[in-house]
Amino acid sequence: MTETTPRRSCVTRFSALARWSRIACVVVALLGCGSVNGCGSVNGSEVQATTNPASSTEDSQALSPRAEAYVELSPAGRSPVRVRVEVVDTPETRAKGLMYRRHLDEDAGMLFLFERPQQLTFWMRNTYIPLDMIFISSDWKVVGIVEKATPLTDTPRSVFGLSQYVLEVNGGYSFRHGLSAGDDVRFVDATKADAAKAGVTKTDAKPDSQ
Repeated sequence: MTETTPRRSCVTRFSALARWSRIACVVVALLGCGSVNGCGSVNGSEVQATTNPASSTEDSQALSPRAEAYVELSPAGRSPVRVRVEVVDTPETRAKGLMYRRHLDEDAGMLFLFERPQQLTFWMRNTYIPLDMIFISSDWKVVGIVEKATPLTDTPRSVFGLSQYVLEVNGGYSFRHGLSAGDDVRFVDATKADAAKAGVTKTDAKPDSQ
């Protein structure tokens, strides 16, 4: 009997410790995920993936935009500029974003399409390229710009106002081309299915600038 009591006490302490360990793991997991999206956006609807870069050869490759998809931006007092874009419009592709990419052409970018206007916030976790984040409204106007976001940081980045689209380009692109809030934006995708999925019709697109 004298030996049994200490053993029960040990078992009890071990069980309690295991219970608290499990609770701690859940808390850490929740804090680690937070409410973060894409390369992404931080508004609670999606969680950016943190996959191992070695798990996919595509992660380390340069961006390969579709030739038929581009965004045209019209800065005040300047000629329009075009950005060839890779379109991401699903929770999975938005969560991955530009993670692990090592190169982005000057005239290339990634366009995030969301289903509705919302307060979008992005981070730079697992993202190696300094980026400008151009937030765009549902009627295709620049809401605001986050310039030269620092790579490999979890700092939430957003602009004031609702956005439905976000264009990510090389850091400094907006300054070099004089982009600012209020500028007109036009998205052109020759693939009708993609345009329909993005909620964009011919009537939504602004006419080509002359």
